[in-house]
Amino acid sequence: MFAAMLVPLIMLVWAVVFDQLGANPAQALVRRTGDWTLRALCLLLAVTPVRVTLQLTALARWRRMLGLFVYFYASLHLLSYGWFDMGFELTDITHDIAKRPFILVGFTGFILLSALALTSSNRVVRAMGGKNWQRLHRTVYAVAELALLHFFWMRAGKNDFTQVWIYTAIIGLLLGWRILRYLISSNKLAASPFLQRVGSYLF
Repeated sequence: MFAAMLVPLIMLVWAVVFDQLGANPAQALVRRTGDWTLRALCLLLAVTPVRVTLQLTALARWRRMLGLFVYFYASLHLLSYGWFDMGFELTDITHDIAKRPFILVGFTGFILLSALALTSSNRVVRAMGGKNWQRLHRTVYAVAELALLHFFWMRAGKNDFTQVWIYTAIIGLLLGWRILRYLISSNKLAASPFLQRVGSYLF
């Protein structure tokens, strides 16, 4: 899994070395790192539904690594923007974040991801306590929503929403599974035999 998650980075480095990023390399890097961040996020959110539905308990050990790879590619995305697009001009970057909503939303998501990455070690889990740690790490769902909003606003400028709807459908399905699981486990859907039957297959 670790090697597989490094493949996108190898592809990016290959494209840089062999000049395969097109006429606007900076924009290409920003977009590709953003795309891989979203893909890694979808993969992370898919771990629990697949693990529970197929009863593959071993998948749980991949969540931390996948979460850190989400942060890794998000960091590359931010670095590509700050370095290749803005030349590390902090004043310009600050003004750009304040002026353009989709960048502000993306930066907010990165701040939340940073908090999750910094608290991913076993030592921090023990220090925080399991329940507090779980509450904090549920903000990954907010990160997913902010990432979708960031992507939507970015694509709105060119009126190109095809990939936006694909990612929205995937993330919506993965979050919807969690909502349905919570409702069934808390017995809030006891009056619906159909949903109870569905839950027996999914959970």
